[in-house]
Amino acid sequence: MALVIRLRQQGSKNRQTFRLVVTDRRAPRGGKYVEMLGWYQPLLPNEKNGFVKSDRVQHWLKNGAEITDKAKSLVKRFAPEVLKTS
Repeated sequence: MALVIRLRQQGSKNRQTFRLVVTDRRAPRGGKYVEMLGWYQPLLPNEKNGFVKSDRVQHWLKNGAEITDKAKSLVKRFAPEVLKTS
């Protein structure tokens, strides 16, 4: 099972929120996931619009999970120390 860290779309039309999740590469965008690693709400003010569990992201990256470009930019924004060490 190839694991990937990516964004999972949630919320209603024009009020979308996103979860940073570890999932199987073949799972659909809004489908089942293994673990939630954080969240992002683009409509909130900048200082409160996201959260990332940096220790869990490091754990999954060390265990071979790949990270998508959008998820990487989100991790870089909220937990920059994770990508410097991996």
